[in-house]
Amino acid sequence: NTIELGQRLITQFGGLRGLLAADAQTLMTVDGLGLAKTCELLAINELNRRALEEDLKSGQALDQPQRVKHYCTAALGHLRIEHCIALYLDSQYRLILAEEISRGTLTQASVYPREIIKAGLRHHAAALILAHNHPSGVAEPSEADLALTRHLKHALALVDIRLLDHLIITAGQAVSMAERGQI
Repeated sequence: NTIELGQRLITQFGGLRGLLAADAQTLMTVDGLGLAKTCELLAINELNRRALEEDLKSGQALDQPQRVKHYCTAALGHLRIEHCIALYLDSQYRLILAEEISRGTLTQASVYPREIIKAGLRHHAAALILAHNHPSGVAEPSEADLALTRHLKHALALVDIRLLDHLIITAGQAVSMAERGQI
């Protein structure tokens, strides 16, 4: 029964957010989920991410951190290795482009400020938001995250690009360093 399977999945994954954060390998271990249903669930998650990105590209200013958090959680929260993305914004804080800038390991991703600056200049960005996931599920910024943020903020300022935020993403949480006064 589809309804029973749906209820069981939501219970097993701790809610809808946990279910959408699950990867193919994990979903395939669930009794009653074959390849077709697993692909459907993964497609739903991807459609959700694309709808959120489309919403961000609507031309409205990204002055509501919750919209950015929803998008970044959908894009990064389910990933099993660290990924880092940059949201390049125009002078009115409207999205120009969301771009993956780094992919790493289970516990770290190498982020190069030089590459972020080059891309920011190439896209004529006036500001940017950095986001990366913590597959561990702990959304607290590490000392390395804090150091990168300080370094990147100063480097971007030299070319008149403002770092608005650095988000730490897990499957169920998005922590804003700007909201915490860490930028």
